[in-house]
Amino acid sequence: MSNVLIINAHHHYPFSEGKLNGALVQMSEELITAKGHEVRTVKIDDEWNVEQELENHKWADIVLLQSPVNWMGVPWTFKKYMDEVYTAGMGGDLCVGDGRSEAEPKKNYGAGGTLTGKKYLLSLTFNAPEEAFNDKDEYLFQGKGVDDLFFPMHMNFRFFGMEPLETFVCYDVMKNADAEGDFKRFADHIEKIF
Repeated sequence: MSNVLIINAHHHYPFSEGKLNGALVQMSEELITAKGHEVRTVKIDDEWNVEQELENHKWADIVLLQSPVNWMGVPWTFKKYMDEVYTAGMGGDLCVGDGRSEAEPKKNYGAGGTLTGKKYLLSLTFNAPEEAFNDKDEYLFQGKGVDDLFFPMHMNFRFFGMEPLETFVCYDVMKNADAEGDFKRFADHIEKIF
């Protein structure tokens, strides 16, 4: 059985209380523990401790990042978490520097990860409709997909030596929500992975 760290990256705003991301986190906890896995959850809007979060990442076999997409990325509060926790982890907890050596200063940037063999899952909620992606005729994303948009986040986890699991997405959650359909697809996604 696996150890699973679930990160709820939602940041509360009056127009976005975090109910959908909270429900997906709760579903994750219930579905994953029902299969016999151990789960730890951190909510970015609550207090967290850098040392405990480093320990959580070392403990976890899988990190599940549950996040809304704010301005084409993660909320600023999760970026703060990354800046503090991930920077503190560069001394060997998450990676050994940036992977380069003095003998080869121009090679192997990003190859110093110490979390090899571990995996991560991005679970994202978008206001954008699914049809906005992967279609070169669509205005904003010009044929790019969700994983293209989240390439920097994938690179952050790769920096630690982690491998991706298939990204899960809820689309159009503010103007044309299908929470029931999203929950069913999410349960199927968790079942497939775990």
